[in-house]
Amino acid sequence: MIIKTAPDKERARSLLKLVNQREEQIASTDVEKFYTIIAEDYYEIILLLMTAISLSDGFKATGENAHKDLIDYLSSYKELTKEEVALIDDLRIRRNKLMYLGVIIEFVYLKNNKDKLLSIISKLKELLRIRLSK
Repeated sequence: MIIKTAPDKERARSLLKLVNQREEQIASTDVEKFYTIIAEDYYEIILLLMTAISLSDGFKATGENAHKDLIDYLSSYKELTKEEVALIDDLRIRRNKLMYLGVIIEFVYLKNNKDKLLSIISKLKELLRIRLSK
C-alpha cells in the first residue's frame, strides 16, 4: 500500500549513500563467481532508489506487497518504459524465489540483463537527483 507522508529528502539522501556503497561492492566482486549475489544487489539498489524517490515525493510503501507497490508507483513515470518496469518486476520475482525458495538466479540472466539493469539504475538516480535538488 502506498501512503501519503511528508517528503523525507534526508532519508532519501541516506538511501542514496547506501546505493553508492552497494555499487562499490559490486565493482569489486567477481561476477562469474557471485552472479546470483550481484543480481540480488542490483535488485536492492533499484529498490533503494525507488524507495528514495517515493520518499522524496512524499509517499511511502508499506505492507506485504510494498515492493510491488513501489514498482507500480514508479510505472507512472514517463522516464521508465513498460519493458523496464517489467524487468524490475521480473527481477523482484526472481529475488523473492531466491530468498524464499532457494532458486538461484542464473548467470545467463545477469549476462543478458546487466546493461538494461544499469540503464534503469541510471534513470532512477537521475529521477532522484532532480527530486533532491528541488
